[in-house]
Formats: sequence, C-alpha cells, structure tokens
Amino acid sequence: MKRLLNQQPSSFTRVILGLLPFIILIGVYVIASDIRLEANPNDKLLPSIAQMSEAIQRMAFEPNRRTGEYIFWVDTFSSLQRLMLGVLLAASLGLCIGLLTGALPLVGASFSPIITVISLIPPLALLPILFIVFGLGELAKVALITIGILPFIAREMQRRTQEIPHEQIIKAQTLGANTSQVLIRVLLPQLTPRLLDAVRLSLGTGWLFLIAAEAIASTEGLGYRIFLVRRYMSMDVILPYVIWITFLAFLLDWVLMKLKDRLFPWQRQGGHS
Repeated sequence: MKRLLNQQPSSFTRVILGLLPFIILIGVYVIASDIRLEANPNDKLLPSIAQMSEAIQRMAFEPNRRTGEYIFWVDTFSSLQRLMLGVLLAASLGLCIGLLTGALPLVGASFSPIITVISLIPPLALLPILFIVFGLGELAKVALITIGILPFIAREMQRRTQEIPHEQIIKAQTLGANTSQVLIRVLLPQLTPRLLDAVRLSLGTGWLFLIAAEAIASTEGLGYRIFLVRRYMSMDVILPYVIWITFLAFLLDWVLMKLKDRLFPWQRQGGHS
C-alpha cells in the first residue's frame, strides 16, 4: 500500500483539493446566515448572498444620485492608483538603495545602520506626522505606503546583491569595466527579477498601509468605504469589499509572477523562481 507521504495528486485532484476549503467555507457561511436570518430577518451580521449581491449591484452598476459616479469602481480606481504609485516609488528607491549599499562597501557602511533603524519604526506611527507635513491629500497616503515597504525592499535588494558571486565583479573589472558599468551591466540585470519577488512579498503590507490611510483621511477608496459603512453595520457592503480586495491582491501577485516568467524565463528554467 502506497504511503500517504508519497502520494502525489493529479492536476485535476489538485484543483479539487484547492477549491474544497472555499466550498466548505461558503457552505458554512450560507448555513449560518440562513439560521440567523430565519431567527431575525433584520439581522445585519451575516447577510445572505442575495443581500450582498444587491448591495454590490447598487454600488457598482447604478450611478450615485448625488454625484452620478459608480461608487464601487471609483473606490477601486482610487485605491489601486495610490497602491501602485506607492509600490512603484518604493521599488525604485529600494532597488537603488539596495544595489548601492550591497555593492559599494563605503555606501553600505554609511547607510545600512540607518536603514535598519528605519525598518524598526512602525510606519503607522508616522501617519499623523505625514498628515501634518503633507496634509490630508494623496501625497500623505502614497508616502505611507512607500515608507512602509521601502525598508523591506531595500534590505532584500542589499542581501540579494551581496549573494551575487564576487567572481563576476572581478571578471568584469579584469575586462576593463568601471564601477558604473559593473553596477548597470553585471548586477542590475540579476537584481531585476529578484525585485519583482520582493514587490510580491511586500504587496500584503502595502495593502495594509493603504487601508489604514484611507480609513483615517479620505473621501473615496476601498478602505474608506469599509470604515464609512461600518457605523451602519452594513456587512452586505463590507464583506464584498473585503472579498474584492482579496481578489485584487491575488490578481496583482499573479500578474507580477507572470511578468517575471515572461521577462526573465532563464530564472524559471534555472529553478530560481
């Protein structure tokens, strides 16, 4: 008899096993919702699937009577815009800082300690300072996302730079390459796919800071909407928004993974992805 430890699921079985927890979770929720609504039709804690569908239908496909906007899509666009800008800034700065501190010992000796100290500061503690310095507009929200994930990306890029065999740098210098040529033509191409990995790992944290910033000071956004309707206990809106945020996070992670495989197939073929 084949031991359970050595059994490998087929592709079809893997899909079924992957979907099974979600099916069970949905089934448990539907049963619990039916029980609560049967006892109290006005219960708001566990809305039915139909109630959540009606709420999203109203917010996503019916214009707001006051503004004429489709609230769901305005919130989605605003949040994604802030997240993408913050992540882009953090990735760009993190790559530059990590490359320089990892490749140049003098720069590393100067800036590594302060990067370590900054990484220990809870970014949410800086939120009031950011609002005071930058105001309540978009800049403060983007700055929080950038500051929140920049130390991780910078330290990850520094570590990855230091992992590159020193023999490659010596060979490049032997062939006449100067410092900038080594950084740009030897180290940078090897760090770019690793940067995408670092961004994927930091996206969850980026979403956290985005929701926090929107909850405190904003007029639109996914986080803003969740905290706005919570005062009315509108779980029929909150739960679909949470599910939507989860789907967007998964989609962004999947896009980055596919982008890495397409741009750097040698990493996947080499077994490093």
